[in-house]
Amino acid sequence: MENGNTNWQQSVTAVVIKDGKVLLARHTYGAGKGRLIIPGGYVNNGETPQQAVKREFLEETGITIEPKDIIGIRFNTHDWYVAFSADYIDGVARSDNDENSEVIWLDTADALKHEDVPELTKRLIESALNNNHPLTETDFTSSEKYSPYSLYTK
Repeated sequence: MENGNTNWQQSVTAVVIKDGKVLLARHTYGAGKGRLIIPGGYVNNGETPQQAVKREFLEETGITIEPKDIIGIRFNTHDWYVAFSADYIDGVARSDNDENSEVIWLDTADALKHEDVPELTKRLIESALNNNHPLTETDFTSSEKYSPYSLYTK
């Protein structure tokens, strides 16, 4: 949901894995149109990244989550994007019929091979699957593949 309180320079996402399946949404606009991506969105002014990702997931998927560890950071001189791993808390996956046309739980192995899942989403799923300890600065590796952004993941 967009409003005048949105901070367009800060965005968040999360990888939620439950019973070996990852929560993905089929995006309806922009570069991700028609593709299965991890949900997320912009941070509102006065909101923490953790509060924003919880709100975005509830709005877009009907799922309540609890963000845990940071699994990726992408930034440039104009904005930043933080990806969390998150626990499923409650809810039944459903589309918001606005930003996405469907929300599904997809087996993680299938998601990593699926043609409709973009590389950025696959990298973040892999990072969540490999996230066995808290992050330190040396845990991150950079990839220029996502230029003009640099994505840092575990």
